Amino acid sequence: MIPVFDGHNDFLLRLLRNPAGRQTIWNPGEGKGHLDLPRMRAGGFAGGFFAIYIPSPEAHDSPDFEAIMDAPPYDLPLDDLIGAEAAQPVAMAMAGHLMWLERTGDLTICRSVADIRDAMSEGRIAAIMHMEGAEAIGEDLDALHVWHAAGLRSLGPVWSRPTVFGHGVPFRFPGDPDTGEGLTEAGKRLVRECNALRIMIDLSHLNEKGFDDVAAISDAPLVATHSNAHAVTPSTRNLTDRQLRVIRDSDGMVGLNYATVFLREDGRKSPFAGWDPILRHLDHLLGVLGEDRVGLGSDFDGATMPEAIGDVTGQPRLLAALAAHGYGEDLVRKIAHENWLALLQRTWGG
Repeated sequence: MIPVFDGHNDFLLRLLRNPAGRQTIWNPGEGKGHLDLPRMRAGGFAGGFFAIYIPSPEAHDSPDFEAIMDAPPYDLPLDDLIGAEAAQPVAMAMAGHLMWLERTGDLTICRSVADIRDAMSEGRIAAIMHMEGAEAIGEDLDALHVWHAAGLRSLGPVWSRPTVFGHGVPFRFPGDPDTGEGLTEAGKRLVRECNALRIMIDLSHLNEKGFDDVAAISDAPLVATHSNAHAVTPSTRNLTDRQLRVIRDSDGMVGLNYATVFLREDGRKSPFAGWDPILRHLDHLLGVLGEDRVGLGSDFDGATMPEAIGDVTGQPRLLAALAAHGYGEDLVRKIAHENWLALLQRTWGG
């Protein structure tokens, strides 16, 4: 089985929502969601980016977003900014869950590519501590150094709501990522400090002007851990060909997002049968980025999956579909894990 290193999952959010049940959720697994240890092993999941994400407060009168996103066109309102004081306890709890997973002996929090390779060779899940939205970091950036010391090696300045650092794209279809202002001055400082610490910067969810600001400032490869091709599905969350070329020219990378809403040409959220939408996006990404700059970024436990994938046990079926589509074994291995490890080596260094 070809191992898969994955660009994004929200498993820590599941643990946050049921901390008392985390042992059962992890192993032996309760058969819910997309991830647990037995299914990871069955699906060849070798590791990936484990997101620390601050959920938005739930309002009693919130509309049915699931139904809205299954009936395009739609334009969902952005959530309000969440400050560091409110975000830090939640982020700390999620980091605690990740460290608990490490204490089980079945997972390693990796700070280098050597750590990832060691974990993979020894049969442990290789986890990168990632922040999806930098709400838990204040403008003085002191907390960034605390989180780096704790193991943080990847950070997205925003989820889709604004932060003190920049602006995310709304969930809108059809639409494009040019939806607002660029990085704030604090956001520009954040990029420079991440470069100095060799923390990977994730462009997923960032709007186009913010993307361009990162590209102008950063000395690291540009990365979108879980994004797709706007030319195939015109969602605000997907990357235009111009953005893809900027990523290519930086020797960066994009991880294919399995979320149906970003794969379907009609922008609907409902699951679909077959592999065609995934293959169209991968063909397009490979055509612009090249074979060394495309990987997988599932969004497991954070999105609706295609029927053919279902959960993490569907990964071997996906790789088989890529082979049947004409991708050679070397390319399938690159997409499955080799490109991610090479990108992290370029970003983190020795």
